[in-house]
Amino acid sequence: MLTPSQYLQHVKSTFQAAGDPERAQGQMAYMRNQFEYYGLKAPEWMALAKEIFADQGIPEGEPLKSLARLCMNDEYREVNYFALEMVQKVQKKQPEAFIEFLEELISTRSWWDTVDWLSKLVGIHFRRFPHLIAPATGRWMASGNMWLQRVCIIFQLQYKDKTDTELMFRCILELQDSKEFFIQKAAGWALRQYSKTNAEAVVTFIGRHPGLAPLTKREGMKWLKNRE
Repeated sequence: MLTPSQYLQHVKSTFQAAGDPERAQGQMAYMRNQFEYYGLKAPEWMALAKEIFADQGIPEGEPLKSLARLCMNDEYREVNYFALEMVQKVQKKQPEAFIEFLEELISTRSWWDTVDWLSKLVGIHFRRFPHLIAPATGRWMASGNMWLQRVCIIFQLQYKDKTDTELMFRCILELQDSKEFFIQKAAGWALRQYSKTNAEAVVTFIGRHPGLAPLTKREGMKWLKNRE
C-alpha cells in the first residue's frame, strides 16, 4: 500500500485531472473563499474516491489517521471530503477511543460542511459506545469551540425516539445567549428535527424559554408550521 504521503498525492492528482476550474470558482465563492476547490461535484469526487479505495485499499490503525490528517489539512476541500468518506467507510470497526480522533477532525479546517458530516459520524459512534456521551459532550461544551458545541446539539438528529432530550435541551439552553449563527441555527435544526417525533415537547420547550434566539425559535417551529 502507498504511504500516507503517496496516497495523498494520488488523490490530489486524480481529483485535479477530473476537475473543472471554472466550476471551482463558483464553489469557492459559495464557501466565502475559505477553501480551494478542484471543481468536482459530489457524485464525481465520490465516484473517484470509490475507484481509489478499490485500487489502493483503505489503511488501518495509525496509517488511517495519518492519511486522514493529511487529507483534512489539505487546502482543497474535495480532499477534505475524501478524508471523511474514508473514515466513514471504516468507522464501525473503530475502538471507542476513536472519539478523540473524530474530535480532532471536527476541529480541523472547520466549517459547517465537514462539521455536520462529522456530527453524523459522532452520532453513530455514540450509539456504539453510549458511555462516551456524557464525558465527550461535557468536554466539548466547556471548550468554547463553537463547532464542537454545534456537534453536541445536532449529533442526535437521527435518533428520533431514542433522543436524550434532557441533554439536547440542556446544551441548547447553555448556549442560548450565543450570537453565533451556526449555534443558533443548530439549536433550531435539532428542535425542528425532534418536533417530527415529539411535537408537544418542542412546543413546550420553546414556550418555556423566551430567551432563545429568534432564529432558533423560528427554525425549531418551521416543520410544525409548514405542516399546519
